Amino acid sequence: MDPTPDIVLQLRAQGTWTRHNNLAVFDMDSTLIQQEVIDEIAQYLGVEEEVSAITARAMNGEIDFEASLRARVALLKGTPADVFDRLKPNIQITPGARELCRHLKKMGFKLAVLSGGFVPLARWLASELQLDYAYANNVGYTLVVSSDGNTLTGELEGLIVHAQRKADLLVQIAEKEGIPLTNTLAVGDGANDLLMMKKAALGIAFNAKPKVQEEAPARLNSDTLLDILHLLGIERHI
Repeated sequence: MDPTPDIVLQLRAQGTWTRHNNLAVFDMDSTLIQQEVIDEIAQYLGVEEEVSAITARAMNGEIDFEASLRARVALLKGTPADVFDRLKPNIQITPGARELCRHLKKMGFKLAVLSGGFVPLARWLASELQLDYAYANNVGYTLVVSSDGNTLTGELEGLIVHAQRKADLLVQIAEKEGIPLTNTLAVGDGANDLLMMKKAALGIAFNAKPKVQEEAPARLNSDTLLDILHLLGIERHI
């Protein structure tokens, strides 16, 4: 990738982000981390090609996210129940993510990961990056484990963090923290991130799918998440 970031954005009032009382929310897969976790799980069962194809169509907005998630999870039947612990050592945090989060914290940002993925890894990532909130299909939503507790059944239960849920969570966290929506930032890469991008004062499509780049309020194509500071009018010296 070209080291010079490709940035397209809608301008906003200078100086807004220098105050305290801000909120930044991030997608997890292919945003804060470099993988699509469900594709990684699929490798255990030799169904990576089938799952990846559905993932790509869902992230491009070609098929409904919830339906696609259920279809992909169905292909994971038989996966060891401890798969998330097995995956943690292989997860690659996106370059610049740690530095960006540290800098935003210094600026008075509350930070959240809003993921259509799975709770165990979202909570782990929140701990790694010192995020304040982690939502990933959290309310009663689990991968159902077999009766012997050893494998996943390929079924889902409970609520799913889809596009509307992400946008709603952004608003809920902002209200809880007393942060105006004019002081909110949302970053993601998939079609299911567009609603939260449009709800936030500044929504950024990071190395996103083509359709998402076309519809997002702003886009950033770069090797590092730290370049988001450019869009906030901040020098990249940490």
